[in-house]
Amino acid sequence: MSQQHSGEGTATAVAQGRAPMVRVENVHRSYGTGAAAVHALRGVSFEIPHGELVALKGRSGSGKTTLLNLVGGLDTPDQGRITVDGTDLAGLGEDGLLELRRDRIGFVFQGFGLIPILTAAENVGVPLRLRRAEPRERDERVELLLALVGLADHAAQRPGELSGGQQQRVAIARALANRPALLIADEPTGQLDADTGLAVMELLRAVVRSEGVTALVATHDAQLLGLADRVLELSDGELTEH
Repeated sequence: MSQQHSGEGTATAVAQGRAPMVRVENVHRSYGTGAAAVHALRGVSFEIPHGELVALKGRSGSGKTTLLNLVGGLDTPDQGRITVDGTDLAGLGEDGLLELRRDRIGFVFQGFGLIPILTAAENVGVPLRLRRAEPRERDERVELLLALVGLADHAAQRPGELSGGQQQRVAIARALANRPALLIADEPTGQLDADTGLAVMELLRAVVRSEGVTALVATHDAQLLGLADRVLELSDGELTEH
């Protein structure tokens, strides 16, 4: 069952008349060969319109991370087709995939992935430095994003000086640095307590709206699923929608 949330213009209205942000068509992915092969994905197909927050649920080993890696251009399917923001990933070489991941996709992981010796502001600014953004543009964007995630007063602190929830907020800000069209989050609340995890998921929902981003978020937390526009479930490599 799709869920709509009031006061947000609905993703459907925003996306009307546009090609989907994500289109996955009959995707298969296996690891190994013969009788020992693990079939992580079996003919998975779905679409995500622009501006929608979609939750992906499933037990450990159900194929969630495999699917996220394929959509994010970190892996390639054995069969099937994936397009992101109108771009067929199969048509991109390694340089094209690197550019796609740098400029159009933001990643948030369970383990935060922050650089310990850098401050919160410096961590958020890393993608902008890689893009060689002008220092003034970089500083303004970093300041805006830290304010967006509620950490304006923690810009000078390093990850070790921040709580788990604060570190994940920094990671979300960093993922948004280059204004991606698509945000991919793999169990972003997995290392957080229930209240902090809910706050982070609510933040993800808020930034999807404020930044105009589309998001695909893997989570096993039933409380968090209710914040999504739609819920997709993977079981034994096959997909169903709720």
